[in-house]
Amino acid sequence: MKTIFEAAGGADGLRRLAGAWHRRVMADQVVAHAFSHGFHPEHTERLAAYWVEALGGPTAYSDSYGDETSVVRIHSGNGKHEEMDRRAIVCFDQALADVGLANDPALRQALHDYFAWATTHSMARYYRSAEDVPNGLSIPRWSWDGLQS
Repeated sequence: MKTIFEAAGGADGLRRLAGAWHRRVMADQVVAHAFSHGFHPEHTERLAAYWVEALGGPTAYSDSYGDETSVVRIHSGNGKHEEMDRRAIVCFDQALADVGLANDPALRQALHDYFAWATTHSMARYYRSAEDVPNGLSIPRWSWDGLQS
């Protein structure tokens, strides 16, 4: 059975998805606020590398950029932002359609479930302070059955 990474078109498919999602969130007045103070010039590439690793591909993000701790710290200490999270998930679902990944119901559902979990759990867990994020976290891996232990 293919991994989600493979079913999504590998690194190229996830780069297209990251680009489509980034365009969608930048056009959303609520979600775009998260980027209002700037973002890394390689944000889309880094995001794609993170998804590659999380969805069953090679350790592209960990090998080049850092671990889960560094990612979660970037997203932490900003208070609760449930509306922004909901809208980011809607943008993700729209991006899936934009790049043709919504045509396969099982793939669409697996990708949606992963992104919704990552957005509302992993990235939102330390909303009080980035200093609360423990060192040494590994990028969570997601499969057709959900979060892998």
